[in-house]
Amino acid sequence: MRQFLIVNPSSGTDSPSPDELRAAARARGVEVRFLEDGDDLQELARSAGADVLGMAGGDGSLAAVAEVALEQEVPFVCIPFGTRNHFARDLGLDRDDPIAALAAFGDGVERRVDVARAGDRLFLNNVSLGIYARLVHRREHHRRRRNALARLRALALTVQDRRRRQRFTIDGRTVRARLVLVSNNDYTLDLLSLGERERLDEGKLHVYIPHGIRRITWEEHSCTELEIGAPQPRLRTAIDGEPVELDAPVRFRIEPLALRVLMPRTPEPE
Repeated sequence: MRQFLIVNPSSGTDSPSPDELRAAARARGVEVRFLEDGDDLQELARSAGADVLGMAGGDGSLAAVAEVALEQEVPFVCIPFGTRNHFARDLGLDRDDPIAALAAFGDGVERRVDVARAGDRLFLNNVSLGIYARLVHRREHHRRRRNALARLRALALTVQDRRRRQRFTIDGRTVRARLVLVSNNDYTLDLLSLGERERLDEGKLHVYIPHGIRRITWEEHSCTELEIGAPQPRLRTAIDGEPVELDAPVRFRIEPLALRVLMPRTPEPE
C-alpha cells in the first residue's frame, strides 16, 4: 500500500520543523514530498498514485489535496501544519501536534465527512464574500509584492468599509451586506468570529450575514444548495482562507459524506 504525504514546508511553525515531520512520517513507512516553488499541488497529488493521500499544510492546501483524494476514491489524511488549522480542529485533531496526526497512516479509523463546492471548487470549511474576501485578496497581493505595509493598508481598508455594503443576490433575493459567509455545516458564532463546528456530517450548507455595526445580529439559514450573484461578472471570494475569483453567479452545493478521512485510533482505556 502506497502512503503519500505532501508537506508544505512554508506552513506551520518551527516546532516541529518540516524535517522533523518528514522523519516521523518516513518512520511510519509514508513517502513524503515537500512542496516546492512552481509545483502544482493538485497535479503532484494526482500523479502520486497513492492508496492513502495526506497533506500537511493550511486549510487551503488541505482542501486541494482532499479534492484529489475524492476524485481518486482514496482515503485522506489531514496533518495540521498551517496557521489556523480549522478543519483539523473540527475533526477533533490536536492542532498543536501534527506528528500525532501521522498515526492515521497505517492503522487509522475511517470517518466520512461532508465537503462542499463553490462552482467546481471544493471547500472544507467556508467561503467568504464581501469585506473579508477583499482583505484576503489584498493580503495576497501585497505578500507577492513583499510590501511591508500590507497589514496597515488592510486595517485602513477595514475602517473604510465599516459602513460600506455590497449588493448580492442570494437565490434571486437582493441582499446588501458587508459580509456573506457560506459554510460546510454549522458554526457557532461569536460576534464577528467563527467558532467551531460540532458536526461535519450534517449534510447542510449554512449561510451567515451580519447586520448592524455596534450591535451585531446574524441572519442565518441552512440549505443543500444555493446561488449567489452580484452586479460584477466575477466575485472575489476567500475559499478556506485562500483568495479565489469566481464567475458570477456562483452555485454552492453540499456533498454529504463524500470524503473518506483517516483518523488516529483512540487509545483503549486501561
